[in-house]
Amino acid sequence: MITKNLNLVLAGPLLRRVEKSRLCFWLAVSKPVAVRLNLECSNEISAEYIINADSNDCTLIAAGDYLFYLFIDLKLNEILPTGKLIEYTLSLKTQDEKDGNWLSHHDWAPDICYPNKQAPCFQLPEKIDALLHGSCRKPHHWEGDGLSEADKLLASTLSGDVNDPDPPGWPDLLVLSGDQIYADDVAGPMLWAIHQLIQKLGMPCEKLPGLKHGLNDTEVLYKHRHSFYEREQLLPRYGHNRALLDIFFGGVEKPIFTSDTAHNHLISLSETLVMYLLVWSPAAWDGISLEQPSHMNESHNKRYDEECGAINEFISHLSAVRRVLAHLPTAMIFDDHDVSDDWNLSREWEEVAYEEPFSRRVIGNALIGYFINQGWGNDPDAFSKELIGEIAASLMSPGSKRHGNGIERLLRFEQWHYQWPTSPPLVVVDTRTRRWRSEVAASQPSGLLDWEGLTDLQHTLRDLDSVVLVSPAPIFGVKLIEVIQRIFTWFGKPLLVDAENWMAHPGSAHAILNIFLHRKTPRHFVILSGDVHYSFVYDIELRKQDGGPKIWQICSSGTRNEFPPKLLSLLDHMNRWLYSPRSVLNWFTRRRRMRITPRKPEGTPHGRRLLNGSSIGLVELDTAGVPWRIRELTHSSGWVTFTRREEESRWR
Repeated sequence: MITKNLNLVLAGPLLRRVEKSRLCFWLAVSKPVAVRLNLECSNEISAEYIINADSNDCTLIAAGDYLFYLFIDLKLNEILPTGKLIEYTLSLKTQDEKDGNWLSHHDWAPDICYPNKQAPCFQLPEKIDALLHGSCRKPHHWEGDGLSEADKLLASTLSGDVNDPDPPGWPDLLVLSGDQIYADDVAGPMLWAIHQLIQKLGMPCEKLPGLKHGLNDTEVLYKHRHSFYEREQLLPRYGHNRALLDIFFGGVEKPIFTSDTAHNHLISLSETLVMYLLVWSPAAWDGISLEQPSHMNESHNKRYDEECGAINEFISHLSAVRRVLAHLPTAMIFDDHDVSDDWNLSREWEEVAYEEPFSRRVIGNALIGYFINQGWGNDPDAFSKELIGEIAASLMSPGSKRHGNGIERLLRFEQWHYQWPTSPPLVVVDTRTRRWRSEVAASQPSGLLDWEGLTDLQHTLRDLDSVVLVSPAPIFGVKLIEVIQRIFTWFGKPLLVDAENWMAHPGSAHAILNIFLHRKTPRHFVILSGDVHYSFVYDIELRKQDGGPKIWQICSSGTRNEFPPKLLSLLDHMNRWLYSPRSVLNWFTRRRRMRITPRKPEGTPHGRRLLNGSSIGLVELDTAGVPWRIRELTHSSGWVTFTRREEESRWR
């Protein structure tokens, strides 16, 4: 079933929040549809649900003539069994074919099932035995895709053909801890695909505020001579705050969005929405040409052709990515690149970015895109019908007063954090919008969570025995890198080194450590993080008279990205040398009440503690919520296990 050569289902289904009597799905379709859901599990459950758009169980939101979002939040009549694979079939019927046949995934996504399976499936865990996690998925990075590796794991688990003497079970969750898209780092072929799909979907033109170069709306923007690889010339600049300019750029007027990869920075609401379709689904790419656009400057031809190779390789993995997202309940949270590289890094940046109308629009459009494609499925109860209605109005009238009202609502929204009632509970924190702004110096990095957010977190953690805590940025990071960030911050240049870590702000650092030490908070903390473009594992013990909590800082990054290899090797080596267990430098840092034991990734060069390259993390927990095995499934080397070395532990 196609409309204007479009697939009926453009992206999805994405399986989101799953509870004993609740299922949440997300789909993007080219026509309004009704939905039929069938559930099957041995002799324990066989049920059918008819779900009409705009019913209590389903919200339909239009974003173009041929783009509609379905938020399915189904309250079940029965309790789902735990620990067993439950098959589901989503069938669709368009409004203009009310008397026609239901179209199942066999019609609109035949590749969504694993070999020898007739339907996708999921599992409701009695407790979390294993989970996958990752972050930082940049489409034009060359080295594989961690979600594709996750697809291979699920396929082998279902078939029983696992080349592992102690194979993992079916993962209970997928946790994506930030940078699901790179709004500020877009390849030329990706941007050209976005523009083609915008036109095919009939998405409305957006009036743009405060742009120079005669750009009043997106129709002019998309065809402008600076639209490809030169958008830094179109993005807003700021020239009124002399202090800001003197600190960063010696008094010369410079861009608000300072990323050195902002040449194709997403600007419009339609661009943000369409990019999500293209990073999650092969169906959105049907009929898209990657031949160079005629209005692109010829000086960029070589770079465009190189990026075409990476994008074609990226597309080849999308069937696998779509399959994974249809089989695992997926929790998500934003980080900087979902909006822009410097997003809310300091109070000064916020004052500049939110006062300028155009930069405020760019940030707001990215937040709307996050809400539609990620935020809603984390915690549907957090979003009122009024808020959803306001955002729906924004989608069909971008650039209007309604659009502005929708952006203002999301900029003030403070419930992006959430908790899932798993065992142990999954607690996800928002380290981007609830920041602890520096009152001493506006240019100083903000704390990653403000006092009120930290108080709410402590209340959430109270009386829990164990917890899986998701913090997009590692709470316990690589000490040398944090010291380098501190030095650059002292010289007034935090943006140059992305100086945002939990220890960069004394108030938030002190508060989070006190939460760990509080007698009413959990004894076991599993912290999942990303952001940094390399992976590592630390075992942490906090010094306390009655014995402190056990903490595992587990970082998996990136899913499709990496740190510059030579630089990471140098930093890893210097960190081990400068901060060895006997190093006196440990006495000059602020972490003297903890024992940190870095784990070694097996099979890596001697002494390495930081793992580079595209991968997906797998954490396996025992009955007490303690990780008994921590691994990365890498594109280049297969399984890599992080092993503990007691001789490297030290108090610091």
